[in-house]
Amino acid sequence: VSLGHPSPGTTACTPPAEFLTPRQPSDGDFLWDSPFPQGWNARTSHLSASSPDVPLGMCFWATVLLVLTLFLLACLLHMDNRLLTPPHSDEAKGLPITNVMFLKTHKTASSSVLNIVFRFAETHNLSVALPAGSDLHLGYPWLFLARYVEGVQQDRSGQQQHFNIMCNHLRFNPPEVQKVMPKGTFYFSILRNPIFQLESSFTYYRNYVPAFKRAKSLHVFLASPGTYYNEGVGLANVYARNNMWFDFGFDNNAPAEENYVRARLADVERLFQLVLIAEYFDESMVLLRRLLRWRLDDVVSFKLNSRSQNSITSLTPESQERVKHWCALDWRLYQHFNHTFWAKVRAELGPERLRAEVALLRARRRELTALCLQDSVPKNNWQINDPQLRPYQAGEADILGYNLREGLDNETLQMCLRMVTPELQYTARLYALQFPEKPPKNIPLRGP
Repeated sequence: VSLGHPSPGTTACTPPAEFLTPRQPSDGDFLWDSPFPQGWNARTSHLSASSPDVPLGMCFWATVLLVLTLFLLACLLHMDNRLLTPPHSDEAKGLPITNVMFLKTHKTASSSVLNIVFRFAETHNLSVALPAGSDLHLGYPWLFLARYVEGVQQDRSGQQQHFNIMCNHLRFNPPEVQKVMPKGTFYFSILRNPIFQLESSFTYYRNYVPAFKRAKSLHVFLASPGTYYNEGVGLANVYARNNMWFDFGFDNNAPAEENYVRARLADVERLFQLVLIAEYFDESMVLLRRLLRWRLDDVVSFKLNSRSQNSITSLTPESQERVKHWCALDWRLYQHFNHTFWAKVRAELGPERLRAEVALLRARRRELTALCLQDSVPKNNWQINDPQLRPYQAGEADILGYNLREGLDNETLQMCLRMVTPELQYTARLYALQFPEKPPKNIPLRGP
């Protein structure tokens, strides 16, 4: 599914109606560039100076004009200030938030978000909680422990060392995360429609997950998932059922009982200030930028870790419904935070401001695409010239990457390079910068 808007015919939760299409003024609406109702001239063009009713008519229309003017002034005084703020300003009120924990869920456009957070950390010289030693994840799929972070140690006063940024894959474990991140940290995550999240997982982890390896296709698996899925194999099957629920630290095999689900959703709401929606990636970045008080260029990104179209499976309506049933916990999680996402958009931005900010974000992405990318399009792995820009390939997925344009000046080259660096290579890059005395991480380019 493309980042920004869901594909036609999908069953993604849709936003409230006011966010879907711009409202067009009807015949009787007031237009902000004129103090008169539409059709005013047509209705009054019959009046002339020779009419015997001109003095009375002029008084009448002057009174109407005065009333309309007062009405418009009242409207302006009570208008939401957000609509009066120029959307093209790159200024944020207050200092940017620099202590950020991003829970990187699987197959949810989270690699693109990680790139955004990594870039912010690097350009602002912030410390990052990186996987220790040769590891590339923070202990996943086991529950996170502080000792999985490189450089965690107590200072002379016995206080735990804190980091500004945490965003590599982990299974959320609040008490241990809070040992690493300071008080006041901004926590956020991202969710994707479970239908497309599971489809992506099947393709990506096909050769790794026991439940997937035994099924000839995703359709076959969904027709009878219990035939292939065995809880007894433990963590090896976490990608096959309620994987997002699992990433939040919960039991992915738990029954979807109402009281249990409500309690866990409340836990997420209590701990996370924001949960983004992958199907509305651009809208998510606009809201994230506002809450973090970051600049526009901080949240502009290219799609990373995306697949070529020929490695994406289209699911029938029957299979889609089976996903909702099989991954019922993920479905409840997605539905709930799709609702809270749009509630936050309404409270922070409103529909008109959101549309303006999204348009600005997309315009800047087009500018950077033309500036940075060769041919302005992603490339298949074998087409990527620089081995350091080739993304990790797994399962049956054909993961795309980028070539940069030639002839870029050094400052532009470094900016563009950060935007297209794959997740594993960026982790290794920051590790080398932060721990130059440690052996560098070895980055595999091909998985099972």
